[in-house]
Amino acid sequence: MLKKFNVTGTCIPNKHYIVDISKKIDKIMKLIDGEEYFVINRPRQYGKTTTLFLLDNKLKESEDYFPIKISFEGIGDLIFEDENRFSKGFMKILERTIEFENVELSKFISSNKESVETLDDLSYFITKFVREINKKVVLMIDEVDKSSNNQLFLSFLGMLRNKYLLRSEGRDYTFHSIILAGVYDVKTLKVKIRSDEEHKYNSPWNIASDFDVDMSFSKEEIMTMLEDYVEDKKVILDKEYFSEKLYFYTEGYPFLVSKLCKIIDEKIMSDNEFVWEKEYMDLAVKEILKDSNTNFESLIKNIENNEELYDFVKRIVLDNENINYIKTDNIVSLGSIYGILKEKDGVCKINNKLYEQLIYNHMMMKVIRQDKKSVMSQYNYKSNFIKEDGNLDVKKILIKFSELMKHEYSAKREAFLEADGRLLFLAFISPIINGTGFAFKEVQGGDEKRFDIVITYNKKMYILELKKWNGEAYHKKGLIQLSEYLEQYGLEEGYLLIFDFRKTKNETGKLDEEFVNFGEKQKRIIQVYC
Repeated sequence: MLKKFNVTGTCIPNKHYIVDISKKIDKIMKLIDGEEYFVINRPRQYGKTTTLFLLDNKLKESEDYFPIKISFEGIGDLIFEDENRFSKGFMKILERTIEFENVELSKFISSNKESVETLDDLSYFITKFVREINKKVVLMIDEVDKSSNNQLFLSFLGMLRNKYLLRSEGRDYTFHSIILAGVYDVKTLKVKIRSDEEHKYNSPWNIASDFDVDMSFSKEEIMTMLEDYVEDKKVILDKEYFSEKLYFYTEGYPFLVSKLCKIIDEKIMSDNEFVWEKEYMDLAVKEILKDSNTNFESLIKNIENNEELYDFVKRIVLDNENINYIKTDNIVSLGSIYGILKEKDGVCKINNKLYEQLIYNHMMMKVIRQDKKSVMSQYNYKSNFIKEDGNLDVKKILIKFSELMKHEYSAKREAFLEADGRLLFLAFISPIINGTGFAFKEVQGGDEKRFDIVITYNKKMYILELKKWNGEAYHKKGLIQLSEYLEQYGLEEGYLLIFDFRKTKNETGKLDEEFVNFGEKQKRIIQVYC
């Protein structure tokens, strides 16, 4: 069977190109060795199921452990109607899972099934079951939040918690370690079920240890998947470059890493081609942002279904606000659970550049839809901004955008541009670059809230900075900062779009350029005021 990059379900080493996460597995094994109960709660498609699969295989290598890996996905809601259904249903899941590897033990479960009618009966069966095996039994439950919006499930956790405490006192036998995997942690499940303050944080799973294993892929880990691919398919590629770029765009989000690789391998590469050209990375980014997938659909749905979360994300993405990352805040916690937000240097950030661009594109369409009279289309006709050699005429784009601001938005310039000017600019350039290129924003810190846009078009890169006029001193400082940014990308020319709200001096439409000395080099910066 030919191996491939996998973006659905469990990654199997002999079927798929996978990242070597053995160091993560070793860290999890230390928790298991220490008899810990813990929860792996990560966003959708973050490698939880694959991690449990590899962990299950690792445990099977030891004579000391007896791993049981089950899932609550697809079991329906009837099992949670009463204790009898749940207790017998849970035993049936155990029986069917174990039957593939140990028929005799499966029969032992079956012979005890009729006597189990309550959670107390199930507790006593677990005691007998663990004694029967006479090994360290590790229970792994995947998709634990699929059917967990139910008090009975929490009662089940409470029963396991009680057995854990009794085992610690030497008065019971129970699972050596339990791992619950899902999007939500158990405390959050409690919030979903019971809204009163008294019970909000009274979790039945407060015995759980912290799970601090970083499940995102590092650049070094991404490279192990590329090495697997190169060895299997005899493809030539710059592993250092592509692992760096994959991490740059995805922050190591497992689904996104595999998806970009899959796009290059199956959509961009031709059948008789065996070299990954560097521009394939940009083509893959453009492709993933253009096409729909379940991960992106879930991200947008989660934002759209919660007005408060939408507004919070908009403040970060559009307005460049630095909002403190306080995990106990409901919206920050929810955004983190969904994989939208992450913490960086104490503030809230969007998880990765692909998500940030996706959210920008989504919000940008709202601006375009609101342009009911197609005012923007009168200014941004694509062919007007493409040079004879096929490259972008960025200077002409900025001048034409300045005209749009002057003629169509002059009456509400300051009020409008403060909140939406940057988004309007991205909406303006979208039809110009779509199909051949794409744009990413890079927010720079500091008092000015610099807003840089990196455009990739026809294999060339352009750096634009958008900012408010904030005085001559800040302006000179900004020119130096932009020059430094150009140097990072090896570029000699950059562009500056200045939103100028001065009442006494109207610079709208002004075009000039400055040359900034940068070491032995000079950087040419073209400036347009609007």
